[in-house]
Amino acid sequence: MSNRLADLRIRPRRLRRSEARRRLVRETTLAPEDLVMPYFVIPGRRKREPVPSMPGVERLTVDELVREAGILVRLGIPGLILFGLPARKDAAGSEAWSPSGAVQQAVRAVKRAVPDLAVLTDVCLCEYTSHGHCGVLRGGEVDNDATLPLLAKTALSHARAGADLVAPSDMMDGRVRAIRQALDRSGFKGTGILAYAAKYASGFYGPFREAAGSTPRSGDRRGYQMDPPNAREAMREIALDLEEGADAVMVKPALAYLDVIRRARDRFDAPLAAYNVSGEYAMVKAAAAAGWLDERRIVLEILTGIKRAGADFILTYHAKDAARWLKA
Repeated sequence: MSNRLADLRIRPRRLRRSEARRRLVRETTLAPEDLVMPYFVIPGRRKREPVPSMPGVERLTVDELVREAGILVRLGIPGLILFGLPARKDAAGSEAWSPSGAVQQAVRAVKRAVPDLAVLTDVCLCEYTSHGHCGVLRGGEVDNDATLPLLAKTALSHARAGADLVAPSDMMDGRVRAIRQALDRSGFKGTGILAYAAKYASGFYGPFREAAGSTPRSGDRRGYQMDPPNAREAMREIALDLEEGADAVMVKPALAYLDVIRRARDRFDAPLAAYNVSGEYAMVKAAAAAGWLDERRIVLEILTGIKRAGADFILTYHAKDAARWLKA
């Protein structure tokens, strides 16, 4: 052994030799309170419909969702986000702002049963439109400005039901300002906005679209969702949403966009969320089912990586399992 090696005084491995030492110097921590669980709400009662491409995920009626909300509280998960499936669809997506819609009913029921749980609601029209796009179609293209009042009406209906935060995911220009103005004019100045500020036109959304029945009948969403190669543009989108009144912002998806999360964390002081989306979830579940990887280890590693990149909280379908593992 050379004299240089024999005289080593700095040995980083000393702090890795036991779990206690590793915990003592751990730079990033992951806890149940960092997680938000997404749910798909459907009309009816006592129904749980499995989503084939997302093992472990189900579409739920409101009564079943309330049971789930109680589980989240016991696990220490502070919030959920709701996506609705309507009884009927039309060209404008009018069920999105119906007071009797699945999401509106779900918000009221959850806030009655578990008032301390944060209820977030996705604000978009894609699940509700007959064509599957996120806004009003004119000449085969989504009309940005004609869509804004409908998004504002939807967000306002969620606020009236008792939502803590509304989360516009449509990527229309000016939607945060339109929603903030509508909420403030109607006396909902305390309702927060979590903006899907940097939402990319990603291939990772396939299982979600099956779950939500939101696949476009024609064309795609590249004309309004972000182009995956662009990161500087994401910073501009985030800055615009914060200027318009967003209280928190989101990057979606997470895994292929960790660099965007890091850039956003370095540049902005606002609360930052990341969405660990359906395709990311489905890949892990499929590989685990085949015995190719250790699901628990991989899920916690992925979520820790998203947190390490700079996310303050993570929307993930793994939330319940991860919370159980973290509390074990």
